[in-house]
Amino acid sequence: MTTTAPPPPPPAQPPHSGPPPDDNGHGHGHGHGHSHSHGPAAPVSQHLRKVIAAVLIPFAAAVVVGLVVLWPGGAPSHERTGVGFDRQTQSAKVTKVQELPCKDLSPSQPQPNGDTSTPEGQSAQSRATGTCKKALIEVTSGEDDGRTFTEIIQPDSPRQLRKGQEVVVAYEPKAPEGLQYSVTDVNRKMPMALLAGIFALAVVVVGRLRGVMALVALAISFLVLTFFILPAILQGSNPLVVAVIGASAIMLAALYLCHGLTARTSVAVLGTLISLLLIGLLGSLFIGWAALTGNTDDNTGLIHGLYPSIDMSGLLLAGVIIGSLGVLDDVTVTQTSAVWELHQANPAMGWRGLYRAGIRIGRDHIASVVNTLVLAYAGAALPLLLLFSIAQSSVGTVANSELVAEEIVRTLIGSIGLVASVPVTTALAALVVSADRSSGPGAPAPATGTPARRSSRGGKGRRRKA
Repeated sequence: MTTTAPPPPPPAQPPHSGPPPDDNGHGHGHGHGHSHSHGPAAPVSQHLRKVIAAVLIPFAAAVVVGLVVLWPGGAPSHERTGVGFDRQTQSAKVTKVQELPCKDLSPSQPQPNGDTSTPEGQSAQSRATGTCKKALIEVTSGEDDGRTFTEIIQPDSPRQLRKGQEVVVAYEPKAPEGLQYSVTDVNRKMPMALLAGIFALAVVVVGRLRGVMALVALAISFLVLTFFILPAILQGSNPLVVAVIGASAIMLAALYLCHGLTARTSVAVLGTLISLLLIGLLGSLFIGWAALTGNTDDNTGLIHGLYPSIDMSGLLLAGVIIGSLGVLDDVTVTQTSAVWELHQANPAMGWRGLYRAGIRIGRDHIASVVNTLVLAYAGAALPLLLLFSIAQSSVGTVANSELVAEEIVRTLIGSIGLVASVPVTTALAALVVSADRSSGPGAPAPATGTPARRSSRGGKGRRRKA
């Protein structure tokens, strides 16, 4: 009778390997613990949740009280001036366009002297010898629905109308009957609505439930801006206080809706709040020191003329705070998530190690975000910069003008707040996760290995990355 030897035992797993493969033969763990990067955040202890709630619940309650106390109940009414955006408008449609010589449409216009060396001379010559358009416009809304009037379009006009085009017309009831209506703009509602629909579809398709929550948060932001911030400022409330309360409400709604009611999101909220306070302090100091009035163009001049009680420099500071909020949310959430994932990958890492690893990630984020913010402001002010370039003004002269100085101060204050948000949020997140009792020495070992093994892997991973 022969006996068969038992099969040899399977080879021992190396201490640094991940969990065994599943039934299909696919392994789960490798490298730096990527199996944790897409899962839900690990829950924190009950004690830590109470500490975070003790800080954020009074803050949220103060925001709600501020909303109730300063709620404006609508923008104050005023008599329309007929200037700029402060005009009564209606919808209209171009029903007919006829091309005629400009000299036949304006026979009383003085003849040009032939000098085309100046823009005025070129315009006069074009209007005297060029072909103009005579457009018949039909009002399609309001009490004068169906009424028609004519509009003369000069050859050098930047807006050339065509038959069937929908336009916006301004109505001035005090003007003579033939001059009560005039074309002010093109109706762009359809292409803008289509573009918004494509944007929303892309967000939902790619982001799925997170995308839907992001759209809800975006709607809440517009509601707070439209029904609280703007009317409250027009009612005479302090723009800085209104901006802080409104931005805080937007921050709480956006972050918790998009990222869940978790300790990780709460740390991002705290980091954003501290950064906003820093931006508010710096803005209040340097806007006053640089004597920036916030009244630099026709629109701000019109606002000041209609509502002299509005603090225009405070309005400028409110714009800085609200404009910085969106980028701050992105930075603080990213830094908090990075620290949380590092902690899950290596629970034995102390808060100093977490901070050093998180700040290395944050440095790359700082470089890209600051450049993004500067280019965004530069792009918005590009026509203004072109004017200074045409005038061949020196860099010092351009920077010293209030129009440009306002954008420079706005950019630098926002950038300082963004830069500061990285170490602040990273330090907060590192302190929170390292102080969490559920991850202390007495906590159960993670499923993917003991803390000692994870520490070994984490150390090797850091050396390879460095």
